[in-house]
Amino acid sequence: MKKMILAILTLFIASTVLAACGQSDASSGSDKDTLVIGIDDKFAPMGFRDEQNEIVGFDIDLAKAAAEKMGVDVKFQPIDWKTKESELSSGRIDLIWNGYTITDERKEKVLFTKPYLANAQVVATLADSDIQSLEDLNGKTVGLQSLSSASDALSANPISKDIKSISEYADNVLALSDLKSGRVDAVIIDEVVIDYYMSKEGESFKVLDESLAPEEYGIGVAKNNEDLLNDLQAALDEMNEDGTAGKISEKWFGEDKVLK
Repeated sequence: MKKMILAILTLFIASTVLAACGQSDASSGSDKDTLVIGIDDKFAPMGFRDEQNEIVGFDIDLAKAAAEKMGVDVKFQPIDWKTKESELSSGRIDLIWNGYTITDERKEKVLFTKPYLANAQVVATLADSDIQSLEDLNGKTVGLQSLSSASDALSANPISKDIKSISEYADNVLALSDLKSGRVDAVIIDEVVIDYYMSKEGESFKVLDESLAPEEYGIGVAKNNEDLLNDLQAALDEMNEDGTAGKISEKWFGEDKVLK
């Protein structure tokens, strides 16, 4: 009889501990004092390093303002953009927040906030290039960031079958560097990114009138962390209502481009 009572007590204690652990895990993401945000630190103007090697950008300012609304601190963690979803699912980062395009494929891996910024994938070439249209990419070499939405946009366009070769890069800076040096003829790139570089180096590049694909940016949250998603979305909604997000947009883009 004593053995039976002891066994029942052991099972009861074990189940109680497991239940407590499960509750703790479910709420941990929203209860953190510091959110670790995974970024590509060469993705101007969304998130990049300035001349003092400080991480700055539109998404950086937006994240800091949202964290303040949520009452938490933020840490920006540069990551290999090719492994962003793995970094998120493993818990090494809490958010993917750096010009992260919402796609159906990514929705299967992460939770997304509502879109907060419109973008498009465009074709950038040198200012004196004879490439004037998407058809002119026939037989040309094209560069793009590896495992980015630029790759998806190009693959979905019929011109991809006529391109001579595609070079993939770790970041857009390297792709544009090879464009300047003539190692590629064109680069598929986010419109907001090339607009920023053209504001700095307006004589170097041009963008084709035809875009490959319109898209929207969102913030990625781990699949099991609805609490964090809801808290973050509430902060973003408040920033839209009180004008905080609009002011940050005006700082970086010269106008309020934030989706309401």
